[in-house]
Amino acid sequence: MMLVTLLNKSHDIYASLLAKTIDCTYSHVVKILQAMNRAGLVSFEKQGRLKVLTLTDKGKKIAKNIDDIRNRL
Repeated sequence: MMLVTLLNKSHDIYASLLAKTIDCTYSHVVKILQAMNRAGLVSFEKQGRLKVLTLTDKGKKIAKNIDDIRNRL
């Protein structure tokens, strides 16, 4: 659901806000985001003290597929 949440974001989102949005602990979200970053699905852009999350093209494609499947169910 993290990828779909990032795909449908309407404003900048960072790890702690994502954790609150999907009702998950911050440490768990960071661990998963690091794995997604290594897989080339998300990137981090430093803006001041915050790291804003963005999907890569590969991440967007996968998120759209997940969202399509979820909507069909």
